[in-house]
Amino acid sequence: MNLFEKTIAIASPRLAYERYMWRMSVKGLEKSYDAGNDGRLNAGWRVVNSSAESTDKMYRDTMRARSRDLERNSDILESILLAFERNVVGTGFKLQAKTHDEQLNVQIEALFKEWARPKYCDITKQQSFAELCQMIARRKRVDGAVVIVKRYNANGYIPLVLQVFEVDELDTMMPASSGKRIVGGIEYDEFNCPVAYYIKKYDIYGLYTGNSERINANDVMFLYKKKRPSQIREITELSTTLPRVRDTNQFMEAVSVKERIAALLAVFIRRASPEGGGYGRSANAKELKTYEGKSMTPGMMMELNPGDDVSVVQPPAQGASAADFVRLQQRLSGSAQGISYEVTARDMSQVNYSSARQGLLEDNKTYTMEQDYLKEHFLKEVYEEFIEAAVLSGKLKIRDYFENKEEYLKHEWVAPGMKWIDPLKEANANKVQLATCQTTLQDVASGQGADWRELIDQRAIEIQYMKAKGVISVDGEIDEESKKLIEQDESKDGIDEKKSND
Repeated sequence: MNLFEKTIAIASPRLAYERYMWRMSVKGLEKSYDAGNDGRLNAGWRVVNSSAESTDKMYRDTMRARSRDLERNSDILESILLAFERNVVGTGFKLQAKTHDEQLNVQIEALFKEWARPKYCDITKQQSFAELCQMIARRKRVDGAVVIVKRYNANGYIPLVLQVFEVDELDTMMPASSGKRIVGGIEYDEFNCPVAYYIKKYDIYGLYTGNSERINANDVMFLYKKKRPSQIREITELSTTLPRVRDTNQFMEAVSVKERIAALLAVFIRRASPEGGGYGRSANAKELKTYEGKSMTPGMMMELNPGDDVSVVQPPAQGASAADFVRLQQRLSGSAQGISYEVTARDMSQVNYSSARQGLLEDNKTYTMEQDYLKEHFLKEVYEEFIEAAVLSGKLKIRDYFENKEEYLKHEWVAPGMKWIDPLKEANANKVQLATCQTTLQDVASGQGADWRELIDQRAIEIQYMKAKGVISVDGEIDEESKKLIEQDESKDGIDEKKSND
């Protein structure tokens, strides 16, 4: 009721109630959106519009802590994180230099491959570049963001090392002073563009010293997913999944306890007559048995007292009905992260070839988005800093580098390849597309996570070796015996494919 109706209700509650119901009915007829209606069904749905930082800062730390808790204790959430690790990063990204000099390209790729070892690229000398990428992909999803600082070490193979910080290490208590706009440990300019980051300093025991290091934004890569224009800090990407995963874990724990109880065999002894005893004729001629502390063992035979009976307690089980519920929860949890149930649960019992392939294609779109983000915000910047450091240190001899930077910084990152459900069909499709100029060898090789140049070089070595061993002739013809084996294999593949289609 509004204020006027509340005033009427003092004198006539009935009149106030009739006016309120009439007004609600008229308002219901005039409404344009059900989601904007303030009627009975939406009475508890009270929200306000505010900036992203206003809504995120209150729950950012709590949600990050809960995400890490489920990361440690939930197999359902861990399966989602592992799916992103192995499909987004996998064994790592491969570098392809794209300068005009092919010999220089080979030199750059070999140099980067050596630098990517743990003792050169990681400031702690513990993780390779591929392992750093895996950790970054995981922390970005769980924590919402990760901070990578570019350090320069003169004693290294290339004077460039990477130092990774958790987002907790941003000094959120750093106050704004001297006109500086500092929010959440990050200093911004008037356009909300980061100027510097304040990182907490810790001692050898991991205790905060009370001091912070100001690092220029040009030396920092702050990776997080920005969903709103007003957003300046991260929020965990698992926010929509956490309540469901936690509820499912609690449900599974309850079912597990109930199933353990149901697996137990409980026996109650019912006495038809009271225990014997007394004096004279009321005394039993034979001493009665007691059952205290007794337990059942396999093959046990036991005599009961006269008149005693046994009742077996069998609690109802719930394991069968729980499977459908957990399957639904896993499907919803995976879909909220953009991946299918089959990927998170590793359960292929409910798909056929077509549905499995369609699900794989949709999953790949999610992985490709994450890979493109890493390429644009992390890998590309690392490569540019790597080339700069290599030139300045003399590892790369490029005289006109600073005059033609753009030319020498051209490159491409090849994401880990994907294996198809039916390799034969995909190989035939690639063959037709290459023959009709609808694709390139580079695209085909990158789809498999390979470098097309390495593929051709290795193939040339293999062909030369086969010629030397007489497997194929010098002019490239395969010997008759090998032709027969190939024809037999192709015939067998055709029969198998026909059976599969049938």
